[in-house]
Amino acid sequence: MTKKGFCVVLGASGGIGESISRVLAASGWSLYLHYNDNAGTVLRLQDELQTANPQLEFRLLQADLGQVDGADLARQVKDVQAIVVANGQSMYKLLTETTAEDMDALWKVHVRNPARFIAAVSPQLRGFKTAYVVMIGSIWGMTGAAGEVVYSAVKGAQHAFVKAYAKEAAFSGIRVNAVAPGWIDTRMNGHLPEDEQQMAMEEIPLMKPGIPDHVAQAVDYLLSGKADYTTGEIMNVNGGWYM
Repeated sequence: MTKKGFCVVLGASGGIGESISRVLAASGWSLYLHYNDNAGTVLRLQDELQTANPQLEFRLLQADLGQVDGADLARQVKDVQAIVVANGQSMYKLLTETTAEDMDALWKVHVRNPARFIAAVSPQLRGFKTAYVVMIGSIWGMTGAAGEVVYSAVKGAQHAFVKAYAKEAAFSGIRVNAVAPGWIDTRMNGHLPEDEQQMAMEEIPLMKPGIPDHVAQAVDYLLSGKADYTTGEIMNVNGGWYM
C-alpha cells in the first residue's frame, strides 16, 4: 500500500473542520490541524485523534487567514498530499451596510489566502501520483442569499476557483472539488431565531438540518480514491434545499 502524505485541514477548530478531521483520521490520514484563535479546541482535538490513531501524526498550525501574510503558514508544512479548505467566517449584513473592510476580510479568509496557500503547497501535491484539494463552499455560492450578499459572492468565487484550478492542475494528478453544504447544525447557525430556523426547515425537502458529519463524509469520499475520476465538481450536501 502506498504511504499517504499529510492532509492539511484549514479551519480544523470549527464544527465542520473538527468532523472532517475525525473522519479523515479514521480513514488513515495524518493531519495538519490549522486554527486561528481556538487553541483549546484544537489541542483537545489533537489529543483525541492521537489517542485513537497512534500510528498517525497530528500537527498544529496557527495562522490568521484574515491577515495579508496569512498564507505564509505554507512554510510550516511538508509531505502534503491533500488540502481541505474548511475555514471561514459568516457575515449577515445588507450590502448597503457592508463596509470595504468587511469585504476585504471575507475575501482574504475565503479566497485570497486559501488560494495563495494552495499555490505555495502545489509543488508538494505534485510529488504524489494523486493529490487532492477540497474546498468547503456553500449553498449560497450556488444560489445567493439576501442579507449575505458578499458572503455569497466569496463562496461563488470559491466554486469558480475549483472549476478553473481543476483544469489547470489535472495534468499534475491533482483532483480539485468542492462540497457545498446547506443548513448544517453548527455554532454558525446558532444565533438565528427559532422561527427563522423553522421556516428554513420547511423549505428543505428532507425537513431537517444536516450535521457536520454529512459534510465530512463527502470530503472523505473525495479523498478516498473512489472519486478519482471526479474533478471540478461542486457536491451539494443540502437535503435537497437547492438542486
